[in-house]
Amino acid sequence: MVFGEKEKYRYVGGSVTEDDKYLIISGGISTSGNRLFLNDLTNASSEIITIDDNIETDTYVADNKGSKLFIVTNLNAPNQRMVTTDVAKPTPENWKDIIPETENVLSISTGSGYIFATYMVDALSKVLQYDYDGKLVREIELPGIGSAGGFSGKIDDKELYFSFTNYSTPGTIYKLRPKEGNYEVYWTPKMEYNGDNFESKQVFYTSKDGTKIPMIIIYKKGIELNGKNPTMLYGYGGFNVSLTPSFSVANAVWMNNGGVFAAANLRGGGEYGKAWHEAGTKLEKQNVFDDFIAAAEYLISENYTSSDYLAIRGGSNGGLLVGAVMTQRPELMKVVIPQVGVLDMLRYHTFTAGAGWAYDYGTAEESEEMFNYLYGYSPVHNVKAGVEYPATIILTGDHDDRVVPAHSFKFAAELQDKQSGENPVLIRIETNAGHGAGTPVSKTIQQYADINGFTLWNMGIKKLPKK
Repeated sequence: MVFGEKEKYRYVGGSVTEDDKYLIISGGISTSGNRLFLNDLTNASSEIITIDDNIETDTYVADNKGSKLFIVTNLNAPNQRMVTTDVAKPTPENWKDIIPETENVLSISTGSGYIFATYMVDALSKVLQYDYDGKLVREIELPGIGSAGGFSGKIDDKELYFSFTNYSTPGTIYKLRPKEGNYEVYWTPKMEYNGDNFESKQVFYTSKDGTKIPMIIIYKKGIELNGKNPTMLYGYGGFNVSLTPSFSVANAVWMNNGGVFAAANLRGGGEYGKAWHEAGTKLEKQNVFDDFIAAAEYLISENYTSSDYLAIRGGSNGGLLVGAVMTQRPELMKVVIPQVGVLDMLRYHTFTAGAGWAYDYGTAEESEEMFNYLYGYSPVHNVKAGVEYPATIILTGDHDDRVVPAHSFKFAAELQDKQSGENPVLIRIETNAGHGAGTPVSKTIQQYADINGFTLWNMGIKKLPKK
C-alpha cells in the first residue's frame, strides 16, 4: 500500500516526474476537486507530503526542474493559472504565478523545454508558447478555427506533435519544431470527404435568464434556410466538460444527407471556467435545460429548422439533458435520442459510479429542498399521462456499469405506458457493451444507421437526397 490506507478516495492517480525524482499523487472523492501529494523517490525514508489539501479545487503538477515545481490550479483562479514553488515549501501560501489567470480557461502542456498554454476562447483554441521563466515566446498560429491538443513531450525532444480538428475538418496531426515555431502535416486520415463542401458559423443566443450562450452550426453549402431542414441539436452541459469543435464521421454523414448539426456550449460545462460549470450544478441545474431549450428556439426562429424537423441528442449527462428537456417541452422537437442517460435523479447515486456525481447533481438524501429540486426535473419521474411526446429512441448497453441500463429501462417503460400520441418510443439495447468507450466500428455504424434512420423517418423523410 503506497497511498489511500488512511483516507478513502474514489478517484486516485499517481505519476512520476520526468526526472524520476518525485511521485505525484492526486486523490478525489468527486468528479471535481482533488488533494495533491508528493513523495521524494530519491530518499527511501521520505514520507508523502501534502502540496494542496483543498479538495474543493483542481490542482496538478505539470512539470518540475530539479526541486522547482510547476503547478496548474484553479485555487483562487476559476479559469486556472500556473504557479511555481519549491518542494521544500510546496503549499499554496508559497506559490508564485508564472502564467496568471486570464478571462479565458487555461490548460497546460510541456515539451522541448517550453510551456504551451492552450486557452479556450468561446470554446475555440488559442495556443501560446512560453519559456520556463514565464516569458512569452510566440503564439502558435493554428491551421484554422477549431480545437488543438497535444504540444507535449520530453524536455530534450526537438519535435513535438499536436492535433487539430473542427466540425468540418477531420483530426490531423502536425509535427512542430518548438525552437523555430514552424510545423507541417504529419498525418491526415484518408477518406472520401471534402470539408470545403460545408460551412459553419458560431452564434451567440440568449438563454431564459439573459445569459449569452455560444453555439456552432454546420451544414452543407447551398441549403435553403426554409424551416424544413432536418436538424440535430447536441448538448452535454455538465461535469466541467467543454464541448469543443471536433470531427465526427457520423455527423458528416448526417450533414452530407442534407442535415444541419448544431452543438450548444451550455452552462455546466467548462467553456468559461469554474463559475460557468457551477452555474449548471445542483440547485442551478435548470439553467442547463433552459440553455438547451433556448438553443432549439433559436434554430427555429432563425429558420434553420422547425419543431417538425428538429431532433435533440445527448449521451450520459447529455442523456439527462434531452430527457429533462423533452418532458418539459415535448412540443418543441420531433425526435429525441437519449444515449446511456442518467434518467432517475432520485436514486442515481445508489448505483455503481453514481455516488461520485454528487458534486454536479446533489442527492435526494441531502435535504428536502434538494429532493424536491431533483424530483422536479428527473426524467423518469416527470413523464405525464395524456401527453404526446416526441418520437424517442433510447440507447443503452446491457453491461454499462457507469450509467446502469436501469435508467433507460425505466424511462422507456414510463414513456411507453403514458405516451398519448402515435409517435413511437423504442429502446435499443446493445449487448455485450458498456457506456460507449471502446465500441467497435461495426457496432458504431449500426448504431448511427439506426439513429439517423429513425430520426429521418419520423420527420417524414423517406428518401435521401441525390448525391
